[in-house]
Amino acid sequence: MDFLNKKILVAGTGISGIGSVQLLSRIDADIILYDSNTSVSRAAIARKFSECHLDKSKITIITGELSETVIQTLQAAVLSPGIALDADFVIRLMESGIEILGEVELAYRLGQGLVAAITGTNGKTTTTALLGEIARRHFSQVYVVGNIGTPYTQAALDTESTSVVVAEVSSFQLETVSLFHPKVAAILNITPDHLDRHHTMEAYVRAKKRIMMNQDKEDYIVLNHDDKYTPAIAQEAKAKVIYFSSHSELDDGYYYKDNEIIYAHDSFKTHICYTDELRILGLHNVENFMAAIAMATCMGIPAYTIYKAVKAFTGVEHRIEYVAMKKGVKYYNDSKGTNPDAAIKAVQAMVCPTYLIAGGYDKQADYGEWIQSFDNKIKYLVLLGATAPAIDACAKVNGFTCTIIVRDLSEAIAFCAANAKEGEAVLLSPACASWGMFKNYEERGRMFKELVGALED
Repeated sequence: MDFLNKKILVAGTGISGIGSVQLLSRIDADIILYDSNTSVSRAAIARKFSECHLDKSKITIITGELSETVIQTLQAAVLSPGIALDADFVIRLMESGIEILGEVELAYRLGQGLVAAITGTNGKTTTTALLGEIARRHFSQVYVVGNIGTPYTQAALDTESTSVVVAEVSSFQLETVSLFHPKVAAILNITPDHLDRHHTMEAYVRAKKRIMMNQDKEDYIVLNHDDKYTPAIAQEAKAKVIYFSSHSELDDGYYYKDNEIIYAHDSFKTHICYTDELRILGLHNVENFMAAIAMATCMGIPAYTIYKAVKAFTGVEHRIEYVAMKKGVKYYNDSKGTNPDAAIKAVQAMVCPTYLIAGGYDKQADYGEWIQSFDNKIKYLVLLGATAPAIDACAKVNGFTCTIIVRDLSEAIAFCAANAKEGEAVLLSPACASWGMFKNYEERGRMFKELVGALED
């Protein structure tokens, strides 16, 4: 679609929506920015434009009800990831024949260059950040975009045919792709998450698989050999499948064995690196590293360049991030552990008795397996947020009784600081989203670090 002078609805006024408005305004589209929340003032929304130096003359702001008259004037609608496809106004748009796009689809259509895209329930940010660091050592123009921080829409018009885009993409974003075609893609893992949005695991898996739906035999899809959904996904893939595994010795692919990452191919085995050379904790991060290494190889990056980048990589903020030592107690920020599976990986990475701070927004997750993973590593479970009572009950059903419910993060840290002993650790790994108490997991993680920083040394 040529967006010039076309009337485009952008639904959602957060970072994603404003990013889409910025992109569309640069190509002279006629924009309607829409928020169904009647409590949001148009003046407050308009103030976001001044921060972005946008031309307001071609932007109309609508809140509340979206009239049929407005719908009939539209050529397309761009949905922010937080808006479900079964929202009432979205159904009305579809019934009227309006093309529905997401921010990733919009950016892809207007961008250029080689695209490497990463999805999965957990590990997306770490893998994306590492692949970005590897790519920057080889290519002259690399854009690392998506949920990792910079919206794809902000970078799209700056890309050229020789550019490389490394994109973290969520299931929400993949629901609205149609032409999106990454040269190299990865599905890191699939475990229950966002079932409040997708409703069933089948729908969640379908959303993840959309990352490869336009790929062909000239492309690559990197898959977790150990994931139970992989066999079915691999069977559907048109691209060349590259496997990685932390549990099995592969004949073809990347695998971990005895402190070593190995690449097996054509009856040969090539040493990549030793895992004690890596600077971040956890077997799950070994998996993330293997996925990034596999993708980088598919992108034509030399092995020595990959090795140097892997050795130098120190991880990402909010993902088992070491914060400080206070009175002999180490504090770790894993605010990005927003579901039980991610939180399990953080627990498994701990190497000393740990006070675990958890709880938050209810995504209808099952916490039983997470509780069972404590395996004598967790000394106390400190709970807050809407899910605190449910997690507390689940913990007791599973035989873990060292729990306390607190009012907020400040009280949680105060309890841990008063009780944790030298040689122990405090880990924020909520197993829940941050909504309701914080705007996002970043805000939660930053507050954790500020509160820890204020503790006595």
